[in-house]
Amino acid sequence: MADINPKLVMTLREKTNAGMMDCKRALTEAGGDIEKAESILRQKGIASAGKKASRHAKEGVVISHIHPSGKTGVLVEINCETDFVAKNDIFSKFVKEITEEICSAKADTVETLLEAANSSGILFKDEIASKISALGENIVIRRFARFHIGEGNGGLVASYIHLQGKVGVLVEISCGSEASAKQESFRDFVKDITLQIAAAHPTVVSRNEVDASLVASEREIFKAQMAGKPEAIVEKIVDGKMDKFYSTTCLLEQACIKNPDITVKDLLATKEKELADKIVITKFVRYALGEESGEEPV
Repeated sequence: MADINPKLVMTLREKTNAGMMDCKRALTEAGGDIEKAESILRQKGIASAGKKASRHAKEGVVISHIHPSGKTGVLVEINCETDFVAKNDIFSKFVKEITEEICSAKADTVETLLEAANSSGILFKDEIASKISALGENIVIRRFARFHIGEGNGGLVASYIHLQGKVGVLVEISCGSEASAKQESFRDFVKDITLQIAAAHPTVVSRNEVDASLVASEREIFKAQMAGKPEAIVEKIVDGKMDKFYSTTCLLEQACIKNPDITVKDLLATKEKELADKIVITKFVRYALGEESGEEPV
């Protein structure tokens, strides 16, 4: 039988966060081989994690990672059961590491991600199950979004995390040249847009992206409010109310949070003139922790 000394047990505990006796038993079973012992603990962790996987996870964090190139970024919501675990150093380290892995992964849905392997060759679902075992709470990757600007294209992918992970924003903004993307003025504009989205909560970039059925529904509601008024003025009033609707839901039509006297569209035009380049806010996502999004945590 291999000599399982306390130092070896402690090393395995630091790597896995498993209990001391669990580590000692695993090392004994593995004949003192720390890698085999870690594998044994992971397998046992996976087995016990299943008992916790049905518990509802609504706490957690919204977290982002931007590649140093500024061309690729990811926004992720990872849930746990309690605020206590959400603030735990082990959980914080785990979500940071797994978010970086998701940024470089090829999967485009949570389902495909869970079946994929990370850079160490471990399946994401097994990595999560191991952490469930270590922390004693259900943990789920609820959703993620990844943006990427192709080679040779100007622009930046940027993020902003608000309220210590309660709200997160990921945005992709393109420009005509790499030179423009490197300008401090352009980077300041990108930062301002992430702050705008976090604070003002638009749902689309421009009004032509608003779902046609929603537009029709809003118009009908406004028309019903005008019941009894002359038909000649109803449409004008409804048009005015729709403009107000667009000014809250469409990013480009919102008043800038830093200068309410201008819209985001006005700010964009000013930056284009300043940089002598075309700028396009391509897309964005905004996650609020635990919000109803029509998606079930996986």
